[in-house]
Amino acid sequence: MSVGHYENFPVASWLMPSSLRPAVQAIYRFARTADDLADEGDAAPTERLAALDNLRDQLRAIEAARTSQWPDLADAIRQHRLPLQPFYDLLSAFSQDVTTTRYDSFETLTDYCRRSANPVGQLMLRLFQRDAPDLQRQSDAVCTALQLANFWQDVAIDIKKGRVYVPQQDLVTFGVSEAQMARGQIDQNWQRLMAFEVQRARTLLNQGAPLARTLSGRIGLELRLVVQGGLRILERIDAVGGDVFSRRPRLTARDWTIMSWRALQPSTVA
Repeated sequence: MSVGHYENFPVASWLMPSSLRPAVQAIYRFARTADDLADEGDAAPTERLAALDNLRDQLRAIEAARTSQWPDLADAIRQHRLPLQPFYDLLSAFSQDVTTTRYDSFETLTDYCRRSANPVGQLMLRLFQRDAPDLQRQSDAVCTALQLANFWQDVAIDIKKGRVYVPQQDLVTFGVSEAQMARGQIDQNWQRLMAFEVQRARTLLNQGAPLARTLSGRIGLELRLVVQGGLRILERIDAVGGDVFSRRPRLTARDWTIMSWRALQPSTVA
């Protein structure tokens, strides 16, 4: 399920209908560019925010049918009648990345996920013309869960960058300090905290998983694989007792075999 560091995005894979691949690729390039502007390189925060503002200007140009620096994206938006709000939500989240490195509560973290992850699913549903409200709710649950799984997977990487996505309230509740995280210290408190966060993500994945059975054909299979990938990452974190410091949990060839088998089983939820 890994595609660069935008890792829960199915980028025009072989499971995608060829007619939709250009649109998916255009959406991905926009999201990846915005993500990189917010988080990569050594630009100053003011420069990053200005660059993201320029992307907002490009969206406004597309909305007003003016010439844009993103012609492929403009074509995709017009051809598939894509809403602009998911793109603005992505830019809002990436701008927040520039200024925010901690989250007080699970609610503030999932609000960030609402803008950083959920728009991807919303746009995919729109491309497939399956964007009924109940399907959007399930998609949002899956996308938020995948974002959370990625956060827990990358705890060691993020803290070296000065970022902590584990909610501050949860650190206090479970008696874990950021200094402990920076040391990579595993104790009972950390294990209990990670088990708690992993279960939160798993619950959301299971809430949204029926979407993968509702959608037929290749998109349904693609989504089942994505859901199984998220569940498998969470299993791997559990299997090492929450030790995401010694080695980053990642999917292996064996995991892909397991995920594919599960995705094809009619008895599994996703």
